[in-house]
Amino acid sequence: MNRLTGKVSSMNELIDLVRDTPEIMNQVTYWHTIPAREGRYEAFPEGLNTQLRDALQARGVGRLYTHQAEAFREVAAGRHVVAVTPTASGKTLCYNLPVLQGILNDESARALYLFPTKALAQDQVAELQELATVMGADLKTHTYDGDTPPNVRQAIRNAGHIVVTNPDMLHSAILPHHTKWVKLFENIQYIVIDEVHSYRGVFGSHVANVIRRLKRICRFYGSNPQFICASATIENPKEHAERLIGEQVSLVNNNGAPSGEKHFVFYNPPVVNQQLGIRKSSVLETRRIAGLLLKQGIQTIVFARSRVRVEILLTYLQELVAHELGPKTIRGYRGGYLPKLRREIERGLRNGDIRGVVSTNALELGIDIGQLQACVLNGYPGTIASTWQQSGRAGRRQESSITFLVASSNPLDQYVIQNPQFFIEKPPERALIEPDNLIILVDHVKCAAYELPFEADETFGGESLHDILEFLTDERILHRAKDRWHWMDQSFPAHDISLRSAAQENFIIIDMTNGARVLGEVDRFSAPTLIHEEAIYLHEGVQFQVEKLDYEEKKAYVREVNVDYFTDANLAVQLKVLHVQRESEELGLTRQYGEVTVNAKATIFKKLKLNTHENIGSGPIHLPEEELHTSSYWFTFDDEMAADMSVNDMQFALLGLSNVLVHIAPLYLMCDPHDIRVVPQVKAVHNKKPTIFFYDRYPGGVGLSERLYEMHGELLREAGRIIDSCGCLSGCPACVGPIEEVGLTGKRLALDLLMRAGGRR
Repeated sequence: MNRLTGKVSSMNELIDLVRDTPEIMNQVTYWHTIPAREGRYEAFPEGLNTQLRDALQARGVGRLYTHQAEAFREVAAGRHVVAVTPTASGKTLCYNLPVLQGILNDESARALYLFPTKALAQDQVAELQELATVMGADLKTHTYDGDTPPNVRQAIRNAGHIVVTNPDMLHSAILPHHTKWVKLFENIQYIVIDEVHSYRGVFGSHVANVIRRLKRICRFYGSNPQFICASATIENPKEHAERLIGEQVSLVNNNGAPSGEKHFVFYNPPVVNQQLGIRKSSVLETRRIAGLLLKQGIQTIVFARSRVRVEILLTYLQELVAHELGPKTIRGYRGGYLPKLRREIERGLRNGDIRGVVSTNALELGIDIGQLQACVLNGYPGTIASTWQQSGRAGRRQESSITFLVASSNPLDQYVIQNPQFFIEKPPERALIEPDNLIILVDHVKCAAYELPFEADETFGGESLHDILEFLTDERILHRAKDRWHWMDQSFPAHDISLRSAAQENFIIIDMTNGARVLGEVDRFSAPTLIHEEAIYLHEGVQFQVEKLDYEEKKAYVREVNVDYFTDANLAVQLKVLHVQRESEELGLTRQYGEVTVNAKATIFKKLKLNTHENIGSGPIHLPEEELHTSSYWFTFDDEMAADMSVNDMQFALLGLSNVLVHIAPLYLMCDPHDIRVVPQVKAVHNKKPTIFFYDRYPGGVGLSERLYEMHGELLREAGRIIDSCGCLSGCPACVGPIEEVGLTGKRLALDLLMRAGGRR
């Protein structure tokens, strides 16, 4: 400790200070330490272009990490590659080295880079241009997105060595106009897909089909590019990359990057209402911890899950450290900031002028902001993979770092904070996609037919297309001439197909705050629960209230608000089992997976307080019923297990158990909590027995329910452990739900039902 300033002089001193602060340690449920790791290196590969070698050395890179060298060898051997290593481990060189090598050796070679966000694309272009300047090479690298001026677009099409874009632009602006991109498609040698883990669920299923279309166009122009993918750590990187690109890949996960000692602290705010299980605000506790770090001179990043929380925490922290640090030393970072401002903040973080930043997950991805010393997470980020990504933003290579996970009263947060071993020992989630979802597949077959006629016996992915092509011919969308199917519809298909929803009958959301502007879209099946009148709709973390929903015109009119609650709609659901594909029986339980029809009608909505999830109001919803055909997993209790329970008790038990399951299911799925629905039925229509259904909230399903079917035993055990270990008396938002929903006996009944089913250890 520096006696003059009262500040710690190293991270180790800071860690000792935290350990000696009872107000913090009394709320710490677990302190996990990851030992430091030495770097493992290899010399530059023998065949590395001398210009490239000299440029790397000029930038202080004298050798490669083991994973960078291995990726270079695998690409040189002609194999498709997926590189999987933690944040800030130098994944960028895994693809930039072989791509630059290929272009330097053959000036006509081309590469296409795909990034999920514009900010990442801009960051990558800056990195490539810097390297080209050091090499003195005429390397033309450009971003091609919605902001690219028309006069620049033509130059990129004709002369761009590396075209950097995103899946949406590839889908709607490049592939449909491939005749303008002949130079790229004839000479393309590499396709780079970064942040592969972000392509999952419906979005990933669409992107897999966009890549099928991309490969089809490459074949037409006589090219056969190599794919180089990079991903954060997930459970199934090789399998996921292979499903995404439809090719066998080599897995490179031999991480050679060094790292300092890392401390991961699980922090649960103190309880303020024992009976209701309500805790002190996670925002206030985040402010307290981040304030301590900043006052001690520790460069800190704070992650919050919404733009509203970013702005609240930013205001709090700027006030808190106003005397110790200047006003410009604590900054916010989120979507909606202009690119110039974002670049300025990134620069300030790298050179140390900015001591603290409060960000949404915009800084989770691989944008270069250097390495900070500490990280505070305001609430569980939603997946294990995202949590490690955000935590990885702290930790200079040879120094210790610390991350605090500050839990809210949210059931998912409480599960993670009270079961740290689950988080630490479990591998990150599986990324799931279903490219052959019929609705998504048909949409992209339309796009592909617009781009090039289909030939007889041509496949698209692994699927034979004959039935789909005949259907589209009958619908007068395609015209068959001998053994070729040609596009004949007037419309341009890609414009009507969003990569982020399965069904195309989307509702448009119009912001009326200042004039009228389109905010985004919501698919038809989500509309009744997300954009009913009086709903609070979140867009990039900003709160909007729905003032009017024009159901016939499929338009929702919203206005920006700042309220301390969110809304959650109740659905009255009827499920009809259409087909059972998998089945298993054990311990008086039958579990099944198959296809269902869901008839759902939104009935009422609740207003839930942001931090505590207390119910502070409700209102009716007057909208028509929606029908959804999707995949489902369900389990049924046999007559013997339910024999001595009244219908009322069974209803409370099933509801309590469902409330727990709906919150822990996303832990296994790497999905948004709204992507999976849980419905309890005391007497299911198909068997008249107590049944709990999970279903994918997308037409046709995207593989979520099937994964849960496979995880059935573990799901029930975890549910039992949560209910058993929760400190509330009769039920609370962190376990079976509030007493007013499940009654005074809901907690006991749910636990009893689980014990009968073998779901309690």
